[in-house]
Formats: sequence, structure tokens, C-alpha cells
Amino acid sequence: MRICILSYRSDPKVGGQGVYVDYLSHALAKAGGRVDVVSGPPYPELSADVNLVKLPSLDLFSKPHHGHYELRPRHLLSPTDTYEYFGHLSGKFVEPFTFGQRAYQYIKRNRGKYDVILDNQTLAHGIGRIHERLGLPLTTIIHHPITQDLKLAVEAAPDWKHRWMARRWYSFINMQIKVARKLPAITCPSEHAKADIVREFGVAPEVIHPISLGVDQQAFCPDPRVKIAPKKIVTTASADTPLKGLHILVEAYYKLLDAHPELELVVIGKLRKGQARNAILDLGLKDRIVFKSDLTREELANEFRSATIAVTPSLYEGFGLPAAEAMSCGTPVIVTDGGALPEVAGDAGIIVPKGDSNVLAEAIDGLISNPDRRAQNAEACLKRAKAKFNWDSIAPKYLDFFRAAMAAQC
Repeated sequence: MRICILSYRSDPKVGGQGVYVDYLSHALAKAGGRVDVVSGPPYPELSADVNLVKLPSLDLFSKPHHGHYELRPRHLLSPTDTYEYFGHLSGKFVEPFTFGQRAYQYIKRNRGKYDVILDNQTLAHGIGRIHERLGLPLTTIIHHPITQDLKLAVEAAPDWKHRWMARRWYSFINMQIKVARKLPAITCPSEHAKADIVREFGVAPEVIHPISLGVDQQAFCPDPRVKIAPKKIVTTASADTPLKGLHILVEAYYKLLDAHPELELVVIGKLRKGQARNAILDLGLKDRIVFKSDLTREELANEFRSATIAVTPSLYEGFGLPAAEAMSCGTPVIVTDGGALPEVAGDAGIIVPKGDSNVLAEAIDGLISNPDRRAQNAEACLKRAKAKFNWDSIAPKYLDFFRAAMAAQC
């Protein structure tokens, strides 16, 4: 099967969607597919059995001053480049739209090259035209409806100006809703995500087919050579947005320091402007919390392996790959009840109410103070991860999903 995966930004170091592209493309290739990943920058890191097709953009976020001085006369010759520059300058997130325009042109030039196409939640007008105008089998994954991100960003905004800026940034959601309602075949990573897509996007439930995500279980696995720290919390935060709930974990960590003064908190990500940074500065924790970024997969796995506990404090997740990766390493996990996280943790991890730093602190204290309970939790997490997050069993479900879309198109 000749498979094309479309992804507007795919570097695994900048978000879970990039990790997903890497995992899925390799799993499909391993299952016998011929896979091209067509991506805008920042580009992904892919296995050797997957082909990368680069679709360059202005890539303004990587430029000094966020690209505000990058406009050149040649860009004005391209409507897409022009829209990307001025839309970006005006505070919109335009990458999904502009990637969709470029992806449509690429697929139009190569329409006979692929049997099926998977869009990685671009949901742009150009992506919709691949199905409507070119008549090609188009499938889409929606990890979760971005309306959740917008809602939390607006609620966290300190004043009307920041609320307006949040709504402008997320204005692409209107396009995604319109396109999603027209798509013939959608997958998502959880039943909770499906329910939210139906409710938030107004998509017919019968076109949505949930397929769980998996983990690279050769990389994320127990390693007895790695020493487990006595009191170390690890969490991941690709961005300091309200959705990720990092500020809640920071508050919980602060409340635990009197009882556990040697407690460590390691954040996989960069310290950015936002609620978590403000909380860290307000609570005087700048020199206590360690941020680590640009880790290799093995380095990330070792962080999970050496952790006493891995915590996912998100207010909402369509799945929750970091929790699944930590569980695959045999690390005890604490997650919130935000979105699909309870589906990931199952009865193995500890689930706490989202947004409650007091309850989160109590749950962390309960595991740190009870080695036997921690060991039972770790064993249960590893057992569940091996059974639920194995790409060898997940990839065939994707191939069946693709075959159904291809048959429907005939």
C-alpha cells in the first residue's frame, strides 16, 4: 500500500504530533506499506524505511524576531507566501492553512503516486480539496478538537486584550470545523476524543473510527542498569499553555517541599512565558525546577526510567503519549481526569481531578511515601503498556482503516 502522511510541522521535539508521525510511519512501513511523510518545517526525524518529502514554508517562527523582517519581493509573487507573512504578522496561526495550499498542489502533481492519504490534523481547505476535487482516498486523524485549547487560553487570559489575541491566534479553528464536517473518514486516538469531536466540531459519529496510539517499546522499556531516584518527579511540557497544566504541578510541587525538601522536579521541555513560568518565579522555584530539552529518545526514556513518578497534569489530552511512554518504562504514573488520560492510565495509574494542586500533591506524597504501593503501580503500568500500546498490533488497524476508505472511494 502506497501511503502519504501529510503533516504541517512534524519535529517530535516540538510536540506530540511529530512523535505520532514518526511512530506511525515506521509502524506502517514495518507492516509492509510504502510510506512518504510530506511535511512542512520544522521537519521530522524518521526511520530509514520512511521517505521524507519537504514542503518548504517561510518558517517564520524559526527566524529572528519571529520573522517580522523576512518579507522579500519574491514572496509577493506567491499568494500563499503573502498570506503566510501578513497573517503571521497580524497574530494569526496560519501554518495549517498555508500548508494545506502547498499540500494540495503537491498531491495534484503526484496524484497517481499514492493509494491513500492521511492528514495529521491539518484540516485545511487545501486538504479538503484533495478529496473533493481530486477524488483521492483521504483519511484524517484528529487528535483532539482545538476548541479545548482556545477555551482554556481565553479563561486564563488576564484581560480583554489577551482574550482577543487568543481568539485571533486560534481563528483557524473555524476552517478546521468546516473541513472536518465534510471529511469521509476520520480516526482519533480515544473514545473521549471521538465524543469531543462530535460535540465540538459537529462531525457525524459514524465517520469517526478511534484507534489507540502506540509507543516505541524498543526504546521505552525498563532498563535495570538505570538507577531509580528516591524522590524525582518527571513531566513533559512542549509548550507552557493552560491546557498542559504545568502550573498546577508547580504549585503541587511547592506544597510538597516542606515534607520532602529533597524532592526533584524535572520538566522535559523549555521554560517559556506563561502560567508555569509565572508560578515558578512567584514561588521562588527558579533554581529548584530543572528543564531539559532536545533530548534523544534514549535520553527521554532514561528520564522516565530514573523517575520515582511520572506526572501528566494536563487539563485536557486527546490521548497522552508521555504517560504511555512512562508506563512502558515501568514508571508509576499519575494523570488527571482531563480528556482521554483515564483511558491511557486505566486501572494501572493513579487518576486525580484536573486543576487541583492539593489533590495532586496528596497523590504524589502517597506514592513517594509508600514504596510497596509504588512498586505495585509500576508493575501494573508496565503490564498495561505492553498490552495496549504496541504498534505491531495497532498498525494493522490503520491498514484496515485505509482499506475501508479506499473501498468507499471506488
